[in-house]
Amino acid sequence: MAKRFTVDEYTEGILNGNRVLLSRAITLAESTLPTDQDLTQQLLNRLLPYTGRSVRVGITGVPGVGKSTFIEALGLHLVGSLGKRLAVLAVDPSSQRSGGSILGDKTRMNLLAAHPAAFIRPSPAGRSLGGVTRSTRETMLLCEAAGFDVLFIETVGVGQSETAVHGMVDFFLLLMLAGAGDELQGIKKGIMEMADAVTITKADGGNEQAARRARREYQNALHLFPLALSGWSPVVTTSSALTGAGVPDVWAVVERYVEQTQASGYFQRRRQEQNLHWLHEAIRAGLEERFYARPAVQQRLETVRARVKAGQQSPFGAAGELLGL
Repeated sequence: MAKRFTVDEYTEGILNGNRVLLSRAITLAESTLPTDQDLTQQLLNRLLPYTGRSVRVGITGVPGVGKSTFIEALGLHLVGSLGKRLAVLAVDPSSQRSGGSILGDKTRMNLLAAHPAAFIRPSPAGRSLGGVTRSTRETMLLCEAAGFDVLFIETVGVGQSETAVHGMVDFFLLLMLAGAGDELQGIKKGIMEMADAVTITKADGGNEQAARRARREYQNALHLFPLALSGWSPVVTTSSALTGAGVPDVWAVVERYVEQTQASGYFQRRRQEQNLHWLHEAIRAGLEERFYARPAVQQRLETVRARVKAGQQSPFGAAGELLGL
């Protein structure tokens, strides 16, 4: 049986950059056992003064965009040329259906995974979006306390995961392809509006001209959106993970954004708003768990579900009945 560490042992180990204890602490945060959750919260309370010093970057992209290859190229630039410490985390609500594609991403990012200044953590398989994002938020804090300067939060699933990641990062990067028909098709307008920067990937092998054309089209499209509350105008760049062209430029954009928003005060205000959002999300999740754990609800739930399914009772009336138990 694996040894159970104390809060003191976890705290000391994580602050000293112990990878084994960091990984064990993340596993605790991912656990749904009440004892593990209690220990996680004790640990986070101890580590909180040492968090919040990293730059949190969300990264998403259309299928086939080469997200893992790009993340590895940008990550190697950060840990190599710039001497940063990088943690790559994933939000993957689709893992219960797909079998956890982030595990494949980890093996494809073998150079980055092997670098002593990088840490790649898959998201847990078979978890709901809410459960995955909760554990990802807690993992972010653990990684910050362990001394990582930059956090990449990668969306592996689709749908609401982009919105969830946008709500937990400082900067949101959208990866797009050129030369795939209408450049503005295949991506939701809402995701475009969330982007602080767009990078056209695979600008190599004769695709450079198409990438430059796509860059102009996206830049023009982004100008049609209202200016963000941050006061930042989204930037569109081109890059090639294969040749390395344009990859350092992407990080230069992130640094400009951080500098501008820290100077205006928006950076810290957004962090504070995110903390409050996490508070309310945690309250909602806790109330839901307690509700379904009540014996009276468990006894009546299937009967009520059957009536609603058969059209014998309205969903709202059924909810009121269960809430009144």
